[in-house]
Amino acid sequence: MRLGLYGGTFDPIHLGHLILAEQCREACRLDQVWLIATGSPPHKMGGRTPVLHRLEMVRIAIAGHPAFEASEIEARGPGPHYSVETLQAIHRDRPADDLFFLIGADSLADLPTWREPERIAQLATIVVVNRPGIEEADPSRAPNLGPGTKPMQWVTIPSIGIASSDLRRRMTEGRSIRYLVPRGVEAYIEAHGLYGRPG
Repeated sequence: MRLGLYGGTFDPIHLGHLILAEQCREACRLDQVWLIATGSPPHKMGGRTPVLHRLEMVRIAIAGHPAFEASEIEARGPGPHYSVETLQAIHRDRPADDLFFLIGADSLADLPTWREPERIAQLATIVVVNRPGIEEADPSRAPNLGPGTKPMQWVTIPSIGIASSDLRRRMTEGRSIRYLVPRGVEAYIEAHGLYGRPG
């Protein structure tokens, strides 16, 4: 199986996340894409919505897509959770699968500072996707992670200027997020009183 792994805080998940996952699924001919709601990412400190809420929003957002799955692998146990450890665990469980690790181009510059970046690139093909402000995925920006690493792949998608931080701010201000997140996610946020929305 060609398995895509897309991690994020998804706080909340929005249409930009889903477009990225779908475009990578198609461009890289992935059989499945796992959306991994990160439990406690080391590079994002501070308050977050509890992971079980974020995981449920992912499930709602991808409902009906046969190739998408919400993964609980980082929702179990205390953090911080490191990408290399997640990849190693998936590789142990599924040694015959080809793993593809989806990241935004904005994360590429930071990649050499992650825990064991060379091991990440040995375990999985890193798929780099353009983000707002970085309109084209540019292979010349790839860091050298050493020998034995898989060549990176580059996917350019329609630029979607949606950010979870902006959505959270909109909700605390009582502004609309309609058509920026799936309707089911918006309903879940309202039902549970997340981000200042009345429950």
